Amino acid sequence: MRLSQLPDVLADRFGALDSALPDRHRRNAAVAVVLRSPSEVADPRVDRCEVLAIKRAHSSRDPWSGQMALPGGSLDETDSGLVAAAVRETREETGLRLDRDGHPLGRIEPMRPLGVRLPVITIWPFVFRSGPAAKARVASREVASVHWFPVHALVDGANRGSYAYHDPDLGVREFPCIRLEGRVIWGLTYRILTGFLEVLRQPE
Repeated sequence: MRLSQLPDVLADRFGALDSALPDRHRRNAAVAVVLRSPSEVADPRVDRCEVLAIKRAHSSRDPWSGQMALPGGSLDETDSGLVAAAVRETREETGLRLDRDGHPLGRIEPMRPLGVRLPVITIWPFVFRSGPAAKARVASREVASVHWFPVHALVDGANRGSYAYHDPDLGVREFPCIRLEGRVIWGLTYRILTGFLEVLRQPE
């Protein structure tokens, strides 16, 4: 599938961008699935792109402390909408200006954390395209590191495995994960990314 096909595919499956409306009964947050295109192709295949990810800094106040994540955060009353929240949070966390160096392609299914100790929140993932010159950096104390992962590596079954999480109440629990470049993507971020990658299986 090529990048130019993604907007129609995402809209057909999940609805238009403006169909993403905040959940009135929960807190809301938005994250960005940023696809950086390679320089040599005007309309590349999605599997030739890279996805922006962050490693969250360790903090006792962060329920996802130290985990791999997508840039994003809570919807603020100053945001014009959920897409604006994803753009703002990506800038604050990584310095990447999606309002200038990116373009929204669509949205995917909203997610809700499954853990009983996690916030009661609805998380809205939005897909963006950025150009080959797009750069990201650690721009917040909430972020420990920034990464660009190749989409083809995220799809590759050889990089799939399981992660043993030590739950203080339930003991060791096994979760599916993606292991890349010494990093482990699991939990909510794994659910969002694999949900997006599933879209790429649609026949052209």
